[in-house]
Amino acid sequence: MNKYVVRTSLVWIASIACAAGIYFYFYAARKPHSAAPAGVQPAAVGTAAPQAFAARSGNPPLAPVQLSPQRMQSIGVQVGTVERKQVHDDIRATGIVQIDERLVSYVQLRFSGYIRKVFVNAPYQYVKKGEPLFTIYSPELAATQNEYLLAQRDESQLENSTVADVASGAKALKAAAKARLEQWNISQTQIDSLESTGKPITELTMDSPASGYVTTLNALPNLYVQPSTRLYTIADLSRVWVNAQVFQNDAGRLRPRDPVEITVDAYPGRTFHGRIESILPQVDEATRTVQVRLEIANPDLDLKPGMYVNADLKTNLGRHLVVPASAILQTGTQAVAFINQGGGRLIPQEVTVGPRVGDDIIVLSGLKTGQRVVTSANFLVDADSQLQAAAGSYRPPPPGAGRTAQPSRAQIQFTTNPTPPHKGNDQFQVKLMENGAPVDGADVTVRLFMPAMPAMGMSAKTAAVKLVDSGSGVYRGTATLPSGGTWQVTITARKNGQMLATKQLSFNAAGAM
Repeated sequence: MNKYVVRTSLVWIASIACAAGIYFYFYAARKPHSAAPAGVQPAAVGTAAPQAFAARSGNPPLAPVQLSPQRMQSIGVQVGTVERKQVHDDIRATGIVQIDERLVSYVQLRFSGYIRKVFVNAPYQYVKKGEPLFTIYSPELAATQNEYLLAQRDESQLENSTVADVASGAKALKAAAKARLEQWNISQTQIDSLESTGKPITELTMDSPASGYVTTLNALPNLYVQPSTRLYTIADLSRVWVNAQVFQNDAGRLRPRDPVEITVDAYPGRTFHGRIESILPQVDEATRTVQVRLEIANPDLDLKPGMYVNADLKTNLGRHLVVPASAILQTGTQAVAFINQGGGRLIPQEVTVGPRVGDDIIVLSGLKTGQRVVTSANFLVDADSQLQAAAGSYRPPPPGAGRTAQPSRAQIQFTTNPTPPHKGNDQFQVKLMENGAPVDGADVTVRLFMPAMPAMGMSAKTAAVKLVDSGSGVYRGTATLPSGGTWQVTITARKNGQMLATKQLSFNAAGAM
């Protein structure tokens, strides 16, 4: 009994080992490696394998394309060069002229009183520095002037006193009264006039502290004013601000002190020059714009506050790798360029791009200086690349799977009318021969397929036609092609349920896609 158990165990162990060996041989050992599909050659130096990056980004795979000179000319392929150069860009925006608040002066008193006469009595009236604005009577100011005159008389009478500290005390009282007048912005000229006349000034004249235009006016005759009352706002308009609205996507390219140019519809053909003063740290949530403050010289006062202007902001982005913007094919999730290796061979290459600057676009990675890239007909080249990738991704079944393939017994000759075919109705003809003799009575079918092209917003297209036996081995039929482009064609011929022949080919149909 023990011998039987041992023998049974050995048999089971041997069976399991044999099964594991068979599995490893047929599956694990023959599992395809991650090599490029048939028909897709490795990318050139500095380029990624096209199918690899397509699978990573979820886009249709791309493969190198080989085009004849006639094909490149017919679809309009043009080539440009990858360059490294100094990049400048113009950002255009609109803005509003504003007063430079650093050139604004306010007129306020440091004592209370009653305004008597007003000399500058109109908004936006121009005044010069030192020009009289108004006169004011202040009981508080009059009392301080009397104190100053009294201290002056005491000083002159007691300056020769022999009593200790009397003369110095009189001087201190005069100095304190004078200091109070100076703190109230009473000029030295007015103090000298007070000393020479010996009488207090009942109507003190207040002068303008700066030159400019009066933008705010609150000074009226007989008005009682206090130190908190803002009587005048005087703005110097020889330099103004322009608050420009720049889209947030462009704000990162701007730097303070970058030059700007301003144009105004009121002055056709004239340009005002300035610079960026600051980029304000706030984004408008409604318009998604950033306010950029521009500083513009305005010596002739042609720019008026509130004017609507057009701004051209000049940016210097430094040296970058650039290509013509038309060389980049944007598929939504990736950017692709086709590198021209010469002889009609075009290699798809995924690239990382930066901002567009004029007719060029900055390339951050994926290309090198001096490479030649396709700059026109990218959509058509992309379509051919997808077709090549789809054809190259086909894998034959493993040996022994399904039926054993039978060799073709007949030959197929395929023609179209017109040649090449075009979008719309086309006549297809197949001539079926076996051992040099025509074959009649067969079932001949032509199937057409065009893969989807997401980059062009096109889904996959199919068409099929069963040809009619016309005798002498000739089969004819009419097919309707829904679009031009590259079509994959599969022709099958059967007779009495047996496969006679099959043939695969492709052709380029004329017409819009």
